[in-house]
Amino acid sequence: MKRLLLRSVTGLLVLSVAAVAVVDTLNRQDEDRVPQALQVQQMQREPTATAQLVERGRYLALAGNCAGCHTVRGGTPYAGGVGIATPFGLVYSSNLTPDTTHGIGDWSAAQFWRAMHNGRSREGRLLYPAFPYPSLTKLTREDSDAIYAYLQHALLPSARPNDAHTLRFPYNTQAALALWRAVSFRPASYVQKSDRSPEWNRGGYLVEGLGHCIECHGTRNALGAIQDRMGLSGGSLRIDGWYAPSLLNEREAALSHWDERHIAELLKTGRSDAGSVMGPMADVVYESTQHLSDADLGAMATYLKALPAPTAMVASAAKNAPAAPSRRDSAVMLRGEKVYAQQCAYCHGNQGEGSIDAYPPLAGNRSVLMDPPTNLIRIVQRGGYLPATQGNPRPYGMPPFGQVLHDQDLTAVLTYVRGAWGNYAAPVSAQALFKR
Repeated sequence: MKRLLLRSVTGLLVLSVAAVAVVDTLNRQDEDRVPQALQVQQMQREPTATAQLVERGRYLALAGNCAGCHTVRGGTPYAGGVGIATPFGLVYSSNLTPDTTHGIGDWSAAQFWRAMHNGRSREGRLLYPAFPYPSLTKLTREDSDAIYAYLQHALLPSARPNDAHTLRFPYNTQAALALWRAVSFRPASYVQKSDRSPEWNRGGYLVEGLGHCIECHGTRNALGAIQDRMGLSGGSLRIDGWYAPSLLNEREAALSHWDERHIAELLKTGRSDAGSVMGPMADVVYESTQHLSDADLGAMATYLKALPAPTAMVASAAKNAPAAPSRRDSAVMLRGEKVYAQQCAYCHGNQGEGSIDAYPPLAGNRSVLMDPPTNLIRIVQRGGYLPATQGNPRPYGMPPFGQVLHDQDLTAVLTYVRGAWGNYAAPVSAQALFKR
């Protein structure tokens, strides 16, 4: 009996050691095992911070919208402190200024590259993927070095201390993070496709890597990991309850039927003849994409227009496509029609036709018809504002109605616009107003 117990314990110990070794190996793929050795071996690659390199780093940091997460509103640029909500608690962005105590002033370019490519800190600590290294891992070393040069030589140091994350146990442990990474993360590089044009490949590099679009527009599993095989299939954001629509589904925000110039214009100005941006995407345009070159915007447009829908998504869309208009409560529709006439028709038209270059049409509008109606609800409740950009410096906006209309009026008018003028999306329930 004792021998059997001893063998069982020994076996469990062996399995435990083997499991730890596997997890450790998976977490050290494509990197040097010893941080000090990494620093010594690659120190000769420390980039010379020429004006051209710093300027390139500035451009790349804009393209990656680094300041969007690493700058609190009204705070020192890149000093961190932005709380990023996750299902497991809050993760706070770090100080990226050249302060040697609280920032990255004593980091080497190799250590910065290691954080971008492998998701490890200067000391070798595993980083939480709220920092989107699962996408940024595809950056080239040269682009990482340029961003590093910009952060080190163009920013003022800030002594702002880094905030402690407030994650629940066990998600606040390195062991749990190591297990997550072993299952969900592999360092990678962007691989150019020989059967695609240079412009398409440049767009792919920006969308998949530096722009990390999938971090918002991707589907996540129960552990918060991006489902890469699903691509840009849409995802719920923990930013005031918005939804980043699918860029693959024609019923949401696919761009295959758009002209490339309209896609590029949307990213440059926040609006085009085909549509406009609001909510978190308005922030992306304002802080990031409006600053990109026409060549890079054109490359992104080429890539986004060519995105294929996964086979499973095509089948699901066909299966779930409405065959007939949804049945509606006539009293709710009448109430919604009255609210629309009083509050909405002046701008959007009696028939939901909108006004060219000012107010979007509601008839046939994908944002109106989308299921779930999350973004439509947020816009009516809190207002809809396009970004002020150089190409559209005085955009039209929509005021919030959440403080003007009762919940019954909100659901009625939302149900009405989703069921009038040939629209046939499902009615909006009272519960949907509070869904996050």
